[in-house]
Amino acid sequence: MKSQIRIIGGKWRGRKLQVIDAEGLRPTPDRIRETLFNWLAQDLRDATLLDCFAGSGVLGFEALSRGACQVTAFEQHPMALASLQLQAERFETSAFEIITGDAVDSIGKLQRKYDIVFIDPPYAEPHLREQVFKQLETRDCLQTGAKIYFEWPTSEDFDLPSASLRWLKQKSAGQVKYAIAEWRGSR
Repeated sequence: MKSQIRIIGGKWRGRKLQVIDAEGLRPTPDRIRETLFNWLAQDLRDATLLDCFAGSGVLGFEALSRGACQVTAFEQHPMALASLQLQAERFETSAFEIITGDAVDSIGKLQRKYDIVFIDPPYAEPHLREQVFKQLETRDCLQTGAKIYFEWPTSEDFDLPSASLRWLKQKSAGQVKYAIAEWRGSR
């Protein structure tokens, strides 16, 4: 069964995305997205963005709606991937690039550095937060000053995976903790 989630701001405000029912897929709720995009408001204009676990694609489409110039999205679940491709066609945008595959392995395919990165893996695989970030750091995929969004369940502790990151904002909503960190570059 499919449900829908709406874009909450920008040029596509009110448009809806189809969300498939798949294990581990949990689109970021309106309340958290509103806070996240308020935090990122000054950083979105013409930003390049990487969504490491795209799922429904709502974070990427919301970012494009609010002024990002390019979104690269990783997805490996076949049904989510097909849905993402349909959404990109429906929104008639070439600025939403989809890379098929696992985020950790796919980082080697990247051709640019990113201003904003979303890292919110399935809760059943918490080790992926650190693995993905370490790949981004090792492969020099981050602009200095890049904003990194992390999301994790309140039942877990999560520490920044690099001395080159510093917390900017953190918040909880229900069973979810989420935060923005800033990448200060390699030392």
